[in-house]
Amino acid sequence: MTRLAGHILTPHGFIAGTIEFADGRVARIEGSPIGADAVRGSDKPKVLPGFIDLHVHGGGGRDIMEGGDAATRVAELHVAHGTTSLLATTMTAPVADLETAFAGLKAVCAGGSPNTARVLGVHLEGPYINAGKLGAQPNYARPFDAAELKRLNDMAPIRLITVAPEVPGNMEAMQALIAAGYKVQIGHTLGTYEDGVEALARGAGGFTHLFNAMTALHHREPGMVGAALAHATYSEIIPDLLHAHPGAIRVALRSIPCLYCVTDSTAAAGMPDGQYRLGRHRVTKCLGGVRLADGTLAGSTLTMDQALRNLVDKLGLDLADASRRVSTFAADYIGAPDRGRLATGAWADAVVLDRDLKLTDVYVEGNPIDRQR
Repeated sequence: MTRLAGHILTPHGFIAGTIEFADGRVARIEGSPIGADAVRGSDKPKVLPGFIDLHVHGGGGRDIMEGGDAATRVAELHVAHGTTSLLATTMTAPVADLETAFAGLKAVCAGGSPNTARVLGVHLEGPYINAGKLGAQPNYARPFDAAELKRLNDMAPIRLITVAPEVPGNMEAMQALIAAGYKVQIGHTLGTYEDGVEALARGAGGFTHLFNAMTALHHREPGMVGAALAHATYSEIIPDLLHAHPGAIRVALRSIPCLYCVTDSTAAAGMPDGQYRLGRHRVTKCLGGVRLADGTLAGSTLTMDQALRNLVDKLGLDLADASRRVSTFAADYIGAPDRGRLATGAWADAVVLDRDLKLTDVYVEGNPIDRQR
């Protein structure tokens, strides 16, 4: 049994007390409520739910599309930054490339390795997107193919699919996917406000990296951004302060109740400046960002511990609200109520932070992580 003491974030707020882990789960929480101001100014350890990242392309020099042991190495890099669960995210690519990636994901999705984040499944970011709004996706967008999707899902579980609803046939395909149990969200889209509203009405759950690779908000043509801000309950956002201006993030925070953070991280995360792989692209890390040769942003170098600090230090969120946006809301979105919160019976996924919100310890299903590896 593991026992931690300090300021512990429960679903009802912070307590000053203790939390115990046994058999991979939270066994007991005891303590007294404490105010947010006292928590932020205290030198006592802060125990939060482990971070959950639903959009991870790579890290530590490795890219999910490589297949083989790449996903394990990626999960090692991100757990060292507090991500205890993630979705391995694929690129728009020929089916042979996707099959290579999925073959490497099968084992890691079935069971975690020591010192890694738990890979809960796959986020299929394309290929069912709009070729006119690729962003940094390679140009292999294509119409929805049910047989292709089934073949991939048989190899490794797909938990989330990004779709452009305005592409002919995709609106109907999206509705069928949702009925089959997939979580579908809107992204890489040239769709109108009306397309977005219809997609949400048909069951789409949210939006992929809000503001990026979608039609922008204009006061006479609200676009897909307008549909998200007016109607969404959930949406991803990348809080690296490059993909979206802090002011735009504040707009989204006021508009979308369960806005949650993702990194959209690439192989360059945790690595020095240089060239890295992103699917079939070569990308360059420099000046804190990752770009294609033409200057297009191509994912990020963000890690979730820095995302939390950005929310608190740059955007002014209180620590409990910031924690929900890097943990709880993402877990709720993909239907994982036993993750993303410190509650009796939930998985014992936790991070311990110091006064400056720097990580000191990480636990995945009750097991301490050797972050020095």
